[in-house]
Amino acid sequence: MCAIKTSGFVTFGSCGDADQSLFRVNADVPLLQALEHASTLLYYAKKLALDAAMEDQGERYAWAAHFLAEMGKAVIDDVGLGMKEEVLQA
Repeated sequence: MCAIKTSGFVTFGSCGDADQSLFRVNADVPLLQALEHASTLLYYAKKLALDAAMEDQGERYAWAAHFLAEMGKAVIDDVGLGMKEEVLQA
């Protein structure tokens, strides 16, 4: 069984000061569940970005796509940190 989990280190949703984030990926989410969730977030970001590009007033989709992509990237980056930790412990 895969022991790799999220590390809970990566933040997203910058707000206020440049060093301040509103959200953080939760620690200890198993690899497969985290990647499945990231895939779903990025799938919908892609769909919304396409709508934004094709619609006359598509800018209304652009921010939603941006935030979904930011969340998906945060999950993947955090999984990467979890993988790195697992390799260092081995």
